[in-house]
Amino acid sequence: MKIFDLSYTFEPKEKVQALGVDIKYRTHEQGAQDMLPAFDCKLEDLPGRGGWSVETLTLTTHDGTHVDAPWHYAPVSEGKKAHSIDEMPIEWFYGNGVVLDMRHKPQGAAVTTADLKAALKKINYTLKPGDIVCLQTGADRYWGTREYYNAGCGLVRESTLWLIEQGVRVIGTDAWGLDRPFNAIRADFQKSRDKTIIWSAHYAGMEKEYCQIEKLTNLEKLPRATGFKIACFPVKIRGASGGWVRVAAIFEDV
Repeated sequence: MKIFDLSYTFEPKEKVQALGVDIKYRTHEQGAQDMLPAFDCKLEDLPGRGGWSVETLTLTTHDGTHVDAPWHYAPVSEGKKAHSIDEMPIEWFYGNGVVLDMRHKPQGAAVTTADLKAALKKINYTLKPGDIVCLQTGADRYWGTREYYNAGCGLVRESTLWLIEQGVRVIGTDAWGLDRPFNAIRADFQKSRDKTIIWSAHYAGMEKEYCQIEKLTNLEKLPRATGFKIACFPVKIRGASGGWVRVAAIFEDV
């Protein structure tokens, strides 16, 4: 068995986060000073004169590799209150993985239903209920640069709903977001004033409930596009619109 890590590492002052991750590190030496009164001991009583280390993070639930809950898209999904991340069924986040290669698409392009069907035909695969689909756009090669925000391509309303109709409940991407990059949406909206193109993949969650994984990486390291499991259990945060996740692709025969 081999496990591939598809998540980014949280780093302080990350350049390409929603707000920027801030990490304060409390060292073993500082931790020792906390332990002295807690145990009424002396510094020489602690192995190596060191104590515990602790980190304090300041970030949003949409920084780093994370899962979006339906509550992120809107307050209502399928005519009912949209579920927050702590309310999602845990079984959604373990299933057969499917990677669809969209690296041939231009930056900012829409991934259509026809594109999805063509990618599935190329790998000779039919989607099944519970599959976790990951879009490989190539955006992750820009990680750590300002170009990452507008890199890759993205789903639109009709292609998102088509995936959901096939029984897919979790959709992932290696881009900053599941939709087309914001600069592409903005440019098209300025020309057409068509409000239906704004954040349309996300807003599709108002019609059909689904979750998405944003900011995946390492998809190019996977030995094949199907025949493996994905585990992507998000952190439970009461009432939250998203949760951080360590995504793993699990191959039993590699």
